[in-house]
Amino acid sequence: MKKAIKIIFDVLAWAVLILALLVTILVFSSDRNNGVANLFGFMPMTVESDSMKPTFKKNDLIIVKEIDDVKSLKKNDVITFWTIIDGQKQKNTHRIVEVVKEGKSVSFITRGDNNAIDDEIPVGAGDIIGKWTDFKISGFGKVMDFLRTKTGFFICIVIPMAIFFLFELYKFIMTVNEIRKPKLTEDDEEEIKKKAIEEYLASQKAKDEAEKAGEAGETGEPAEKAEQKPDEEEKKTEQTENAGE
Repeated sequence: MKKAIKIIFDVLAWAVLILALLVTILVFSSDRNNGVANLFGFMPMTVESDSMKPTFKKNDLIIVKEIDDVKSLKKNDVITFWTIIDGQKQKNTHRIVEVVKEGKSVSFITRGDNNAIDDEIPVGAGDIIGKWTDFKISGFGKVMDFLRTKTGFFICIVIPMAIFFLFELYKFIMTVNEIRKPKLTEDDEEEIKKKAIEEYLASQKAKDEAEKAGEAGETGEPAEKAEQKPDEEEKKTEQTENAGE
């Protein structure tokens, strides 16, 4: 049972460490990439509005993948791109409703699934961040946003990693101590076994004597007298035989 608990604890500890490392990579990569976290071409995004309901909604976490060739995009693909909203450059994720090709250039007309009209600004090839992979986790976007803050990073990443390394250090010290302990020789092992047997026999003898004492107490005779009684009977028998002769 203890071994099973230890294995489960180790698995959970490593899972926390791996998750912490992944989040750390995402946080630092987003700082270097205009706020877009990127892990091997995959980018977690927090949905910031309900313009794509019911496909996904505000505070959902979606995963977007980089596109090698924007010309491979087609109608009904959901893409994340840079656009101008309220006079500021922001990320947006909408569905392609039309592909516009002009010579060698291509652009895309987009619209939110929850919107009645198309987006005002067509999306150029250079504005595209990636294509939605159809993967989402409802409500998890808030968690990712919290992890990207200094407080969230410290509570959810730094502290668990510190606990993990302290635990591993403790295990290492215990292992070193075990290695340093002198190993028992065969003679030592035999001596230990011999002592164990002697202690067992002594305990059994004490148990037997206690049982005899208990039986003597039930008959109302002292234990010594109960032991001497058979000898007295034998002496009386011998005296009778001698008298007969």
